[in-house]
This record gives sequence, structure tokens and C-alpha cells, in this order.
Amino acid sequence: MCRVLEVSKSGYYKWLKHTPSARAQRDDVLKEQIRTIHERSDSTYGRPRIHAELKEQGQQVGGKRVGRLMKEEEMEGVSRRPVIFTTRRDRDARPAPDLVDREFVAKGPNQLWVADIAYIPTWAGFLYLAVVLDVWSRRIVGWAMATHLRSELVLDALNMAVAQRRPGGVIHHSDQGCQYTSLAFGLRCREAGVRPSMGSVGDCYDNAMCESFFATLECELLARRRFATQAEARLRRKALEA
Repeated sequence: MCRVLEVSKSGYYKWLKHTPSARAQRDDVLKEQIRTIHERSDSTYGRPRIHAELKEQGQQVGGKRVGRLMKEEEMEGVSRRPVIFTTRRDRDARPAPDLVDREFVAKGPNQLWVADIAYIPTWAGFLYLAVVLDVWSRRIVGWAMATHLRSELVLDALNMAVAQRRPGGVIHHSDQGCQYTSLAFGLRCREAGVRPSMGSVGDCYDNAMCESFFATLECELLARRRFATQAEARLRRKALEA
């Protein structure tokens, strides 16, 4: 066998008794940790987020090493693709002033919320999703799904956020979609002590944080599977609660 493989007998017996180096053993441990994080993320996390997760766990490891180990194990995250959501503006409605001016910063919870609507494609037609996101915690504090784009959709999302958080004077920032400029939505904001704020028309940067959330949702969930029914899509609501 040694003759066929063109190796020396001494070299073969040395390899046979060889034990992995400390670095190789450490790599094996890291690979298992990386695999656990990757699977827990539904195979969506790439090198940057896995590296950040390991650092949060107190692991001293470089990003390049994480990338090398992921490549060896044939693990990769999902990449974002451009997604377009359209907003219908009611030209007769009077929008609220922009109280945010692209400063998506809050010193505590329930000071600034951002909101928007997206669509979820299914084989049975579109399902529309409205969310309210707390800027401080980056968590979804209110959401609603419906097969229509009437004002009730955003009202249900707002009502959930208000019921869960009971804010005082929170700013609710959105685009100038007709649902947010509707009379019913404005009245509900006044009743709940919510201060409506709206960005300019046709500028995604004025609601960048919510746009970013929907881009992640599209990349990590919607672009990777198609739902047969709207009921099946509703069952994936855990993605919003995570």
C-alpha cells in the first residue's frame, strides 16, 4: 500500500499515531457551535451574524476563521435581493408632519415606533401584512394580516401595539399611504395619545428602519418558500414574534 501511494512506512506509522493539533481540535468545537447557530437561524445567518453571535457568547474568534470553517462545512447564509413595495397616496388627505427626519434613535422603549405594510404572495392571492416596530428594542410590538388594504389593517396593528405597550406620547412614523392618512387612523392616534409622523413621498430613506425589517423578512423567509394558502402564511407569524 505504501509503495502504491508512494509514502514511506515510517511516515505512514507516524500519521497513524498522530493526534490533531490544539488548533484543529478548537476548529472542530467551533464548527459544531457554528452549525448550531446556523441551524437555529433556519440557515439564514452568514459569516457576519454568526461571528457576532459567537462574540456575544464570549468566544474569542476572528471573522475570517469563522468564514473559513463555514466554507469547509459548506454552510452559507442567504443574501438580500431587491424588493419593491408600492404605496398608494390619497392626494386629498393631509399628511402628518415628519417628526423623525431620518433620526431613527430612541433612548428607551415606546418613544418611537415605525410602521409600514408589505405583501405576502401565496398561491391563493396576496396576504397583506402591517407592522409596528419599536425603534429602541427593534421588536415588532404590533402587527396584523388581512386580504385587503383598507385602513382596518393598520388600525389592527396599531391597536395591538397600544394594548401591549400602553405608551404615553409615542411617535408613530410611517409613509403617506392612504391607510395612515385616513380619518379613522388619525382619530385612533388622538384617542390613544399617539403622535403620528410621516415621511416624504417616494423616499424609502424616510422610513428606512421598517424598510430594512421587510427586506430581511423577504430575504430570510418569503424568497425561500411559497405558501399554498393564506392560512399557511398566517401560521408563520412566529417570525414576527421572534
